[in-house]
Amino acid sequence: MGLGHRRLSILDLSPLGHQPMVDSARGLTIAFNGEIYNHRELHNRLAAYGYSFRSRSDTEVLLAAYAIWGEGCLEYLNGMFAFALYDARHRVIFLARDRVGEKPLFFCQAGQTLRFASELKALLADPTSSRRIDQDALDCYLALGFVPGHRCILQGYNKLPAAHAMSFQLDNGKSRIWRYWSLPQPAAAHADDETLLSTLETLLEKAVGRQLVADVPVGVLLSGGLDSSLVTALAVRNSDRVRTFSIGFPGHGELDETKHARLIAHHFGTEHLELMADPAKADLIPRLVQQFDEPMADSSMIPTCLVSHLVRQHCTVALGGDGGDELFAGYPHYCRLLWMQQHLDKVPRWMRRLIASASRRWLPQGYAGSNLRTWLMALGEDLSLELPMVAGHFDDYSRAGLMRPRSSYRPTAERIRREYMPRLPDLLQRATRMDFTDYLTDDLLVKVDRASMLNSIEIRSPLLDHRLVEFAFGQLPSHLKATTKEKKIILKRLAARLLPPEFDQARKQGFSIPLTDWLKGGPFRELFWDTLSGPDCLFDSTAVQGLLRGQDRGYNNSERLFSLVQFELWRRHYRAIL
Repeated sequence: MGLGHRRLSILDLSPLGHQPMVDSARGLTIAFNGEIYNHRELHNRLAAYGYSFRSRSDTEVLLAAYAIWGEGCLEYLNGMFAFALYDARHRVIFLARDRVGEKPLFFCQAGQTLRFASELKALLADPTSSRRIDQDALDCYLALGFVPGHRCILQGYNKLPAAHAMSFQLDNGKSRIWRYWSLPQPAAAHADDETLLSTLETLLEKAVGRQLVADVPVGVLLSGGLDSSLVTALAVRNSDRVRTFSIGFPGHGELDETKHARLIAHHFGTEHLELMADPAKADLIPRLVQQFDEPMADSSMIPTCLVSHLVRQHCTVALGGDGGDELFAGYPHYCRLLWMQQHLDKVPRWMRRLIASASRRWLPQGYAGSNLRTWLMALGEDLSLELPMVAGHFDDYSRAGLMRPRSSYRPTAERIRREYMPRLPDLLQRATRMDFTDYLTDDLLVKVDRASMLNSIEIRSPLLDHRLVEFAFGQLPSHLKATTKEKKIILKRLAARLLPPEFDQARKQGFSIPLTDWLKGGPFRELFWDTLSGPDCLFDSTAVQGLLRGQDRGYNNSERLFSLVQFELWRRHYRAIL
């Protein structure tokens, strides 16, 4: 048995905080990635049980929590974490991952051998490691843009899912995996709106306060949007010195949010710094492919990496606004789905299915905007039970075309997605829960973790405090989240209470890059066309050339092309085979 660790020091910078950390008296050793935000409260509580601490680190708090509560320690933890703890007395390895899945944990079990790491590339350091692509995972990637849940892009490997733990007995090789936390069921009755608003404010203020604690400089990533502005407002309540950072992208004024961030920073008197990102270069993409372990089709990984690099020059920890869209219904597709549910019953089901089928077969990918075909295909779904894949990349018909040379290939992503789709009558609850457990965990949080770790900066997300999550899904009624015309209703009410009156609540600026413009010419176009037009490209040349020509004709396939380029570069770098 062996444990190894490479540390980014955040709490107790002395050698007493180094890892792997050993409690020799109890036969415990731990390697831990992440932060336990309530470590101070747990420290005092565990000291009262008689545990004698040597350090001020949250790592030792984890050791003590296991020593006192065993596997039940997980219910006491507030934080983001992945850890491996060796209990020598019982000859068992205990692995766990945080409730939301902010920190990664890969593993491979073969017979009586277990290998695990924060990064898949660590497991692949063994030259005898299998490099065969898992077809179900590949199909999910092409459909969704990421590999969901416990699956891994390579056969024989797995991810420990969010909110799960695992034990492995060294003497006999037996393992057990279990879920230790779940989203609460929606409440049958709700408090009045003002009570809920005050509860939200209190929970968010406490979460921000806990996450400001560190022994290194801490900042706030302030885009000037709703979520990061609220985090800034409540950070000022918790600290008399708040540093905020906003990022500008010269030459792309539509992506520049510095003036909006400046308004919030001035209003709250933060120490504000505007940073200008260098133009993104095409050679960054292969570097990110290596860092991300599994292919991922989210092109916003590029600005996320640039931001992490810039902010790291000024602080080691930064608070962000991730989670607000999933918890409080901030995406436009929630309003569209509610509108469809309200109005489409007037259209006969057979007619909707006919339109969906015709769109699927006859409309080209990316025609008249990237999502028109997707939404027309969604007309065939039963919204009382299902959720259309409106944010997907390639539908089953398109995926079959891409994989045409391989007769054994069968699309499975839709079936897999249905298996973990929430079974709730409330459409908004169903959609937001699906995005929370699926898109947030396996796309957004992967993007933030890999890009920040590449630059040795820790990004924290106060909105993902599990008490806030439980409030949003268990106590908050859907009418305070979204309607057919409005999103993030309760967060906007909180903004009216906390933010300056001139703050623009209606503005929605995603973290994005002008990928469509970049593909019109220059190094990005050359990288994409060269990667996908080569003779060793895995995908059907006719299907790929159709996407490339469509892009030149004005169709919006830039994200789809990005997903194929990411996969091809990943496959070649890791020498993976199908």
